[in-house]
Amino acid sequence: MSYLELLKLVSPEAIVALTALLVLAIGLTSRRAAAVTGVSSASPPTRAAGTRANAGLCSFIAAAGLIIAAVAVVMLPRNVILFQGMLVVTPLNSLFKFICIALAFFTVLLTASQNGLPHAGEYLAIVLLATVGLMLLVGSEELLMIFIGLELLGLSLYVMAAFDKSDIRSAEAGLKYFLFGSTSSAFTLFGISLIYGMSGTTGLAAISQKLAMTSAQPLLAVGIVMTLVGFAFKIAAAPFHLWAPDAYQGAPVPSAAFIASGSKVASFVVLGKIVLIGFAPVQGSASWHALLAGWSPVLAALAALSIVVGNVVALAQSNVRRLLAYSAVAHGGYTLIGLVAGGRDGFSAALFYTTIYAFTLVGAFGVVSLVRRETGGDDYSNFYGLVSRSPLLAACMAIFMLSLAGIPPLAGFFGKFYLFSVALRAGANQGLLWLVGVALLGSFISLYYYVMVLKAIFVDEPALPAARPVDIVPSALLSRAAVAVLAATVLLLGVAPEILAGPILAAVP
Repeated sequence: MSYLELLKLVSPEAIVALTALLVLAIGLTSRRAAAVTGVSSASPPTRAAGTRANAGLCSFIAAAGLIIAAVAVVMLPRNVILFQGMLVVTPLNSLFKFICIALAFFTVLLTASQNGLPHAGEYLAIVLLATVGLMLLVGSEELLMIFIGLELLGLSLYVMAAFDKSDIRSAEAGLKYFLFGSTSSAFTLFGISLIYGMSGTTGLAAISQKLAMTSAQPLLAVGIVMTLVGFAFKIAAAPFHLWAPDAYQGAPVPSAAFIASGSKVASFVVLGKIVLIGFAPVQGSASWHALLAGWSPVLAALAALSIVVGNVVALAQSNVRRLLAYSAVAHGGYTLIGLVAGGRDGFSAALFYTTIYAFTLVGAFGVVSLVRRETGGDDYSNFYGLVSRSPLLAACMAIFMLSLAGIPPLAGFFGKFYLFSVALRAGANQGLLWLVGVALLGSFISLYYYVMVLKAIFVDEPALPAARPVDIVPSALLSRAAVAVLAATVLLLGVAPEILAGPILAAVP
C-alpha cells in the first residue's frame, strides 16, 4: 500500500491533527502580536475584546476542521484492515468516529460560553488532540495501538482538567485525574503484557483464536483482570471512580463535558471490542443460577457496585457538577449491563446507551456552564428561579434531567428499556434478572436527585434577584443554541430511536 492510500484511510485523524496545529499557531501568533503592539498594556476592556476575538477565530477554525474531518469519515471505504488490526475501517468504527467528532464539535461551541478564556488557541488545540486520541481508540483492534490512543487521550484530558490556572480546584482536579489515570495506564499496560506473553499476539482476533485453543491459565486470568481494572478507571466504574467527582467539579466546564462524554463513548467501544472479540472464549457467565468464571461476572460485579454507589452518593450532593459525576458512575454501571449480556444485541444496546448519555451530558454541562457564567457557581442555589431568568435553559435542563432519569418519551427511557430487555433475554432462565433488578432500583433512586435539580429550577425562588438575566447575554448565543440542539436531539432520539439504534445495530458485526 502506498503512503497516499494510507493517508486517505487516516485522513480524518490527519485533518484534526493539522487543525490542532493551525489553531495552536494562530493562538500563539495572536498573543505575541498583541504583546508587540502593546495590547497587553491597554485598558481591560480592550484586552478583553482582543481575547474574545482571538478565541472566536480559534473556535471557528476548530469547528471548521471538525466538520471537514466528519466529511472525510463519511467518505472512508466500508471495510479495510491494516497491520494486523492497528488500523481498521468498518461501518461501526466510522460511525463512532463521526460521533466522537460531533461531541468534540459541541465542546468547541460550549467553549464560547467561558468568560474570556485565556490561551484559547492552546485549549482548543488540546481538545482537538484529544479527539485524535478518541479516533485512534475507536479505529483500532490491536492492543498496543489502543494503548497509544488511550495515552494520547489521557495526556490531553489531564491538561484540560488543570487548564484554569486561576482556580485552585482546577489544579486539584488535574492532579487527581493524572494520578488515577497514570495508575490505570500502568494496570492496562501490565495486563496487556501478560496477555501478549500468554498468547504471543496483540491483535484482538488473533488473541481470541489463541484463547480458544488453550486452557485457562493463572497468568492469563491476571492479565485479563488487570486490563479490565485499567478500563474501569477510564469509565469511572466503582470502586475506581474516586477521581471523577473532583475532576468534574474542578475542571473547566467544557473540559468536564468532554471527559464525561467523548472519553466514555470511546472507552466503552474499545472495552466492548476487547471483551467480546479478544476475550470471547473466556466470557464465563454472570447468571445467578449458573455462575461461571470469566470476565462476565467481573463486569457484572462492577456494574452492580457502580449503580448502587453512584446513585446513593448522588443523593447527598448539593453541587450539580458533583451530582452529574456520581450520576456518571451509575450510568457507567447501566452501560456495563449490555456488555455483560454479550452478543450483538448486548453490544448494540451498550453503544446506543452510552451515545445518548454522552449527548445528554454535554447538554447538561452546557446549561451548567451558562448558569455558572452568570451566577458564579453551580450549586443548587445558583439554579433557583432559572425558569424566570431563561425559560429556554430551564426547558433544556428539564429534558436532560428527565432523560437521565429514564422518563418517556426521552432518549434515556428507550436506552434503558433496550439495555434491560437485552439483559433479560441473555442466557437461559433470565439469569441476569438480579442485575436488571439492581438497575431498576438504582433508576428509582436517581429519580429523586434529578427531580431535586428541577425543583431548584422551577419551584425555588432565588434569595436575591439576578443582576443580569441569562437570556439577554449576546456573547452566549452560540452556546445556548448548541444546548437547544442537544435537547432537541435527545427528544428526537426518544421519539424515533431507530435513527441511531438502526445504524448501530446494522454496523455491529
